[in-house]
Amino acid sequence: MEFRLLGTVSVDTFTGPLPLGPAKRRSLLAALLLSANTPVSIARLTDSLWDDTPPLHARSVIQGHVSRLRALLVGADAEAYGVELVTLGDAYVLRLPETLLDSQRFEELLTLARGQRSPADAVLMLKEALSLWQGPALSGAFAGRPLQAAAHSLEESRLATVEQLARAYAALGEHNRAAAVLRAEAVAHPMRESLAAALMTALYRAGRQSEALDWFHRTRRLLADELGIDPGHELADAYALILRGDPGPDAGREGGRNAPDGRGAAARGPVRAGGTGDSGGRDGSGGAGPVPAARPAADRRTGPDGGAAAEPAGRTDESPGGAGGGTGGAPSPAPPRPIPVPSLAGELHPTDLLPRAPRGFQGRTAELAALTRAAAGEAPVCLVTGPAGVGKTALALQWAHRSPAAFPDGRLFADLRGFSDTGEPALIEVLREFLLALGVAPRRVPESVAAAAALFRSLTDRRRLLVILDNARHSATVRPLLPGGTDCVTLVTSRHRLEGLIASDAARPVPLDVLEPPDGTALLAGVLGEDRVLAEPVAARRLAELCGGLPLALRVTAARLAGRPSWTLAGLADELADERGRLAFLDVDDTGVSAALRLTVQQLPQDAVHQLARLGHHPGSHFDPYTAAALAGTDPVVATAALERLAAAHLVTETVPGHWILHDLVRLYARGMDPEGGPEALIGVLDHYIATALAAADTAEPGGEPCFVLPEDYHRPAAVRDFVDRSAAMRWLAAERDDLALAAVAARTAGFHDRAWRIILLQWPQVVWRVRDSWSPLLELALDSARAHDDAYAESRVLNLLGWVLTEEGRTAEAVALLERSPVLARQAGDLLGEATALINLAVVQAEQGGLDTALEGCGRAVELAREEQDAHTETLALQHLARMQLTANRPHEALESVRAALDLGPEHEEVARRVLLLTTSGEARLALGEEGEGIRLLDLAAGEAEHTGYDEGAVRALQALLRVTAEPEYRKRYEQAVRRLTDNG
Repeated sequence: MEFRLLGTVSVDTFTGPLPLGPAKRRSLLAALLLSANTPVSIARLTDSLWDDTPPLHARSVIQGHVSRLRALLVGADAEAYGVELVTLGDAYVLRLPETLLDSQRFEELLTLARGQRSPADAVLMLKEALSLWQGPALSGAFAGRPLQAAAHSLEESRLATVEQLARAYAALGEHNRAAAVLRAEAVAHPMRESLAAALMTALYRAGRQSEALDWFHRTRRLLADELGIDPGHELADAYALILRGDPGPDAGREGGRNAPDGRGAAARGPVRAGGTGDSGGRDGSGGAGPVPAARPAADRRTGPDGGAAAEPAGRTDESPGGAGGGTGGAPSPAPPRPIPVPSLAGELHPTDLLPRAPRGFQGRTAELAALTRAAAGEAPVCLVTGPAGVGKTALALQWAHRSPAAFPDGRLFADLRGFSDTGEPALIEVLREFLLALGVAPRRVPESVAAAAALFRSLTDRRRLLVILDNARHSATVRPLLPGGTDCVTLVTSRHRLEGLIASDAARPVPLDVLEPPDGTALLAGVLGEDRVLAEPVAARRLAELCGGLPLALRVTAARLAGRPSWTLAGLADELADERGRLAFLDVDDTGVSAALRLTVQQLPQDAVHQLARLGHHPGSHFDPYTAAALAGTDPVVATAALERLAAAHLVTETVPGHWILHDLVRLYARGMDPEGGPEALIGVLDHYIATALAAADTAEPGGEPCFVLPEDYHRPAAVRDFVDRSAAMRWLAAERDDLALAAVAARTAGFHDRAWRIILLQWPQVVWRVRDSWSPLLELALDSARAHDDAYAESRVLNLLGWVLTEEGRTAEAVALLERSPVLARQAGDLLGEATALINLAVVQAEQGGLDTALEGCGRAVELAREEQDAHTETLALQHLARMQLTANRPHEALESVRAALDLGPEHEEVARRVLLLTTSGEARLALGEEGEGIRLLDLAAGEAEHTGYDEGAVRALQALLRVTAEPEYRKRYEQAVRRLTDNG
């Protein structure tokens, strides 16, 4: 367990961060951590949680947050770490070992760094200290005045540490590094003179005098323009040092490499004067050195157009000394040409081991061009990667056959069988085949891999050769097979990303994805003939889509149709549309999608295989580590490692960092790997969605009563995503809307009705935010699931939200019919808060239909029920609607009283919609009382808050009210913009 203040306020555990919820709860935790093991009074916590006058119920709010925080810590087994949140009279104390707090470890590392005699040791300590910072201190918390002061103090300590690190680098003579660490902070804090002075000194000592002077003048102008002051003594002293040309202490370390005048730099390079440095020998000794076999007439090289290409650098007749290398500037005598030695095999002949070019190849124009670009340069290694069946080998061969003249010395090919049942060939056998193709006599082929690889590199050193290494599984398999010549091109294909080859040999990746539908259709036409495809163009496109654009699947489909001329494309498309038999249809003899995927999967470790099998049961379209962990019954750390392995094998695709998808055919294959695990995986992911949506709702609308109790057999995930603030929670709800709907449908289909209606109902913050965004069909599905178990509690809760949505959609008659049943059902279930919410929603409809007195009575009863249950959130909601109805009934004084009572309950900072609507009602009440100035001020404040947070519905309401009393063009413009945003967003 680890507590973080240096960045987002958080509690990290082995299974991920704790879901702390809203900013006020993080503020509470931050205040307790800043005084760890010391009691913190309610009064100080109040100052930390509210900037202005705290609400009347501040103590209750703090107690609620403490209770929730304590439950989170207990659930994370905090006691095992010596962590405990206890109450001491009128204060709270968070007891914990200080080693668990990042700010404390930061201070300890600074103390250790100050005690180091060696600057190198100090650098290590200081870098370790700064690595603890993950963003501005106390991020994600509501910044009350005490927390602002604490964050400022921590930031000052960080900046002082950066300056200390720069001084340590300077003591080592590493002035460029000192400048690098200082520049980033100087840009972020342009008026901190100590940073600017230190940066100027570092730049000057690194030999970058003009940059140092430029930084001084930039800082001087900024101080004059912004503050009207001259530079202080630190900046002035640094400027004077540069003008005097004073190197200062430590400037001459590291052999003078950073000295301002550049002296000492010449000693680093080889001496070339008089032609004695590198006289052309390949071993640098001045002699000919060992050379590979003589190359034939092709040694003059041909360019891509067939003409003679320029001789590579280092092989000309010029002296390496250059213009200044000889006496008086005259060129030195040309070194002798290397003397050819007899070949091991006699004369070498161009060879070609390429398989035939693929037939029916379609599309891939961009990838072919990318390969051509990747093949440019010196000794390039091109890496074609992609999932099984995507056409990697076909692409490589197509490109290789396009321009045979580019490789006059031959083209070699080896299938490394990295994903084959037969196993990989021995490296010595591949090298033996290559050496024999290059003309080496069988008896002269070395027996060891190292010796054979060295001979292969030697023979290819001065040749223009293409080497294709197909189906590689490991980077280590490829390296001994790389040719030695700078003009050789190596093309590797693999289902794995082979990142090791990228790191060690600068391999240039060319990722291969599935075909777009037009290219897929063209591939079918290439096998079946254009007439047959043109006769059924719609069916042909549908087949391409059902095959997921996978060339292997398309070729198998075409093979089935080619052998059955009486079959129609539409008929086969109908067969493939049934997911249960699709993979079986895509197998022919020993070739097919299942076989290709099986060969990939069998190379994976067991944890990745288990993860893939469970991903096949995911009802949604995408997944993150939390979702994957819930499906597999693991935690996000384990799931992330498994997903990385699957991504490396191109079995999952990472669309954006932390989010993956499965190809449809891979999903079907994965589902068949563990069919018995389907129900367990589905329950896991459904309960994950419930837990995450609860955390999102708690952060988006904090303080509210949960919209249901959890199912009896609920399985809490190993870790739940944490949301820093309301916007993050709302973004998640919006991004996951489609997958949450798919999960609800899957739950209902599997008979898990208790999960289906809960997953839908938990989206209520997004429903309220975008009420006109077609929510009723989904809520009707929730209602069916609630009724499936004859659950009065569930039915009442769903009816509440559905009735309100229907009201907002203008379907008031339907809304009344549903909402009239909801309070009765809630009373039957003993759900007083549900009854209060139902009365509020019913009252809204009754008021719209003219039954204002009945509506006022219902809302008043809802206020009473909420107070009985001591639920401030529901009471605020009831008062908000009561105020609106009182205003409609021309009772503005009563409306203002209701608004004040609601605001006194202290809506959380994150409850933007609630606050905006209350301010709007208050402003309209002031207008009704003739207080036009105050009314306009309140309405403008409401509109501004709504616009700032993206609550377009609230902005439209407030600006409409403003336009009824003022013709200000600015209000008209803002109103039209808000309406346009609301329309564009659905």
